[in-house]
Amino acid sequence: MTERSAGTGRPSPLSRPGRARRAVLSGAAAAALLLPPVLLLTPPAPAWAADVYVELNPSTVEAGYLVGIRASCRENTEPATVESDAFADKITVEPQLELLTAAATVPDDRSARPYRVKLTCPDGRVATAILNVVQPGRPSEGPATGFGGTAGDNPGSLLLGAGLATVAAGVAVALFTSRRQRA
Repeated sequence: MTERSAGTGRPSPLSRPGRARRAVLSGAAAAALLLPPVLLLTPPAPAWAADVYVELNPSTVEAGYLVGIRASCRENTEPATVESDAFADKITVEPQLELLTAAATVPDDRSARPYRVKLTCPDGRVATAILNVVQPGRPSEGPATGFGGTAGDNPGSLLLGAGLATVAAGVAVALFTSRRQRA
């Protein structure tokens, strides 16, 4: 019995001997050719997806500021140590909510550069991260919008001039109105 295409009454192209098999094979061949490039485009798993990692928040900070440390050592039931030239001492990260956490302040005397931060787990496993210490920012002098810069160092002289001009204008208006009333 011959398979028919829906609504046409003609034999289905797949009903001919070998056609269905060729269609399946060509589809499999296309998948085999396209799959490797797709796998190459898939990004690798991030480093923190491993059992052991250390994370810094923020990862860029000025000297004198606090850095949050979040880490993981397989079990996370025992404290681990974090050390770096960016910190004054070794830091102990303690178990908290299924992770190891701590906070550390970068001393004011640390120079602006990247610092390696190393986590050492109780079983000897290690993980590293980079902490970028930057120079402290200076506040801006504000926008140059006009009046503030034109006032000079002593704005009192500007205010005195404006006051005298106002008094002179008032006297002129008074003289003008008094002459008008006489006429």
